[in-house]
Amino acid sequence: MDPTRLALTMGLVEAFDLPTAPGVAVAAAPAAGESTLRLVHRPEYLDAVQRAATHPGTVDDRHGLGTEDNPVFPAIHTASALIAGQSVGAAEAVWHGTARHGVNFAGGLHHAMPDRASGFCVYNDAALAVARLLELGAERVAYVDVDVHHGDGVQRVFWDDPRVLTISLHEHPSTLFPQTGWSTETGGDAAPGSAANLPLPAGTGDAGWLRAFHAVVPELLAAFRPQVIVSQHGADTHLEDPLAHLAVTVDAQRAVAASIHELAHRHCGGRWVALGGGGYAVVDVVPRTWTHLVAIAAGRPIDPAVETPEVWRGEVYRLTRQLAPLRMTDGVEPHWKDFAESGYDPGDRLDQAILATRRAVFPHHGLLP
Repeated sequence: MDPTRLALTMGLVEAFDLPTAPGVAVAAAPAAGESTLRLVHRPEYLDAVQRAATHPGTVDDRHGLGTEDNPVFPAIHTASALIAGQSVGAAEAVWHGTARHGVNFAGGLHHAMPDRASGFCVYNDAALAVARLLELGAERVAYVDVDVHHGDGVQRVFWDDPRVLTISLHEHPSTLFPQTGWSTETGGDAAPGSAANLPLPAGTGDAGWLRAFHAVVPELLAAFRPQVIVSQHGADTHLEDPLAHLAVTVDAQRAVAASIHELAHRHCGGRWVALGGGGYAVVDVVPRTWTHLVAIAAGRPIDPAVETPEVWRGEVYRLTRQLAPLRMTDGVEPHWKDFAESGYDPGDRLDQAILATRRAVFPHHGLLP
């Protein structure tokens, strides 16, 4: 979670002049206050985080604080509340119509639970954005998570809420944290079918990842008819990411962002809140992936073949002493075989995963698996 990845992303966004594009604004929202944080998090957990901030040596196993993944530091509350506030602010702007799309690539901290920190995440800004939309009057919110890790915290928060559909594509839980997100996890008794999980075999590349996305997400969104889409775009599906085992390129990540953008326009008048997430190839992957995301949301998509700006490459070297990628592409033209058109291969592990998810969730939405 090196914050350098955020600085490099914003530097690349600025190098492409996206903040000054017509109709684009860079806006700041206040940090999430206690009443907002309580939309998702329990009061005793909020108290524990704020106590820990004044005692950096704290180890609080009950609340997941002071662990290797979630070390305590003096700004643990203020920094986490600030990130959460930006996602909530983006959701408010999109709902009220002051913005069609909102992007907070510092957000997407989807592992935080109501009562504990988990997986580098203290406050769950993604769940808070969804909860704020519900508080403002939204009746149906879709949450689409394409991080390599299961969006377990968001699923937990809305497990029994039929107003929220959570969809997560992720590496199979048998090979990756947090070991949840099986296809059989489909929502609580009060909201059957409200959770869709598509666990992908380790080693899945562009063609399989895109096939899986298009085999599940568009049909579920069409049936659910969301008023807003909140999406999480962790860049850790990439083949160079050091913490996971998928083999996706920046080009496929860009293609999925473009698809979610199109689905937002198709189903909910363009109302779309896009968040960052994981991503630990700090120089080569994260800045390009999230700059493509910002450019798509800004209505100024970047040709993948273009070179990265020289001024940005210089800044990369100054900050990291690493050479920056030269182009906005990994040199791949993403393609996939459509699941409905090409048929199901019963011997293929990816197709087995797709069909398991469709069989588990689709009937709840009146769809044939």
